[in-house]
Amino acid sequence: MAEEVRASPVGAGPQRVLTLDTLPYYLGGFLGPFGTMVVISIYPELRDSFDATSEQVNWAFSGYMIPMALLMIVSGTIGERFGRRRVTTITFVSYSLASVLCVLAPSLGWFVAARVLQGCANAFITPLLIAGLTEVTAARQLGRALGVYSSFQAGGAAFAPLAGGLAALVDWRWVFVLVAVTAAVLATRPPPGEPRPAASAPPIRPLLTRRMMRLWVAAFTAAAGPLGVGVLVGLYLRDELDTGSATAGSVLLVGGLTAMVAGPRWGALLDLWGPAKASAVSLVGVILFIVPVGFAPGVPSITALWVGASAFVGFVTINLQNLAATAVPDNRGGALSTVLAFRFLGHAVGPLALVPLFDVDAVWAFAVAGALGVVTFVTMVGAARTGPDGVVLTRSG
Repeated sequence: MAEEVRASPVGAGPQRVLTLDTLPYYLGGFLGPFGTMVVISIYPELRDSFDATSEQVNWAFSGYMIPMALLMIVSGTIGERFGRRRVTTITFVSYSLASVLCVLAPSLGWFVAARVLQGCANAFITPLLIAGLTEVTAARQLGRALGVYSSFQAGGAAFAPLAGGLAALVDWRWVFVLVAVTAAVLATRPPPGEPRPAASAPPIRPLLTRRMMRLWVAAFTAAAGPLGVGVLVGLYLRDELDTGSATAGSVLLVGGLTAMVAGPRWGALLDLWGPAKASAVSLVGVILFIVPVGFAPGVPSITALWVGASAFVGFVTINLQNLAATAVPDNRGGALSTVLAFRFLGHAVGPLALVPLFDVDAVWAFAVAGALGVVTFVTMVGAARTGPDGVVLTRSG
């Protein structure tokens, strides 16, 4: 069975994947992680503003993540059913209004409620934007487009703590003003996609295939292990190497910037190699860089390993999104959102297991993260090599 070849509005020659028409997709990809991570650096200011403890303020992050992960199970299918254009517009308007509520919140309870609303809205952003981007991009250039999208996502996550910290020098609320304005502007540029009622509604059954289940396992184990070791790296820097918070934050930022810069290049390699080879290389690379971190003797060595790991982490993310975007052509949003739901579940569960293990032995914590990467390798490469019906794919074009 040959890989799917989609009709595309672009011509036969090479086309730019970052244009004025596609820029809103990428800015939406930036906004999601930016809005998620922006509270990380302003916990002290939130404590002071709302006379709360760090544990209470932490719900500004957890209260965002939990509903987002749960809604992602169905958000893509909802978007396909009622129309990507309509649902994405509502999503960004809701995100903007929730951000305004963050600015105006008179108490921590109201602020957390606003963050919950932001998380619910964010559940729809990436599945529908990538589904729309897949539809307007030539199949031979989809890897490049997803690489650019991943680069914007990495940039959003990397710059959010910095932006929050800079805003806090004046008033932390200003960063949510920025988020509100950006979301309102993006609401005017939704991706194409009309409602699909009755018989044309997006099918659910193709989401319950062996290929999709492999992708779910791959997304969960990747996030719980190799994609989520940033927490362990931060702990290693602070606890094992006795560095300050500024040093640890700088090392983690360098990793995020590396993933941002590498994204488009990884996307080009995905187009060149195909999903099976690209998935294999990305996972071998990330495992080889992550496992030795537990032996790093100093900041220079751990920085070098983290930069290499971050680059390959970005490649794994691109490959996962590519496989999800092409697994169920009749319900791209649904396939993407379920895979992302398992990914965020992995991000939530991974630290619960690895951090206690880290307290016992840092070497074993990074080794287990690498072992989870091996499980990801088996399931992800298996999904890349087979179609929804289990038939082995051959690369064409």
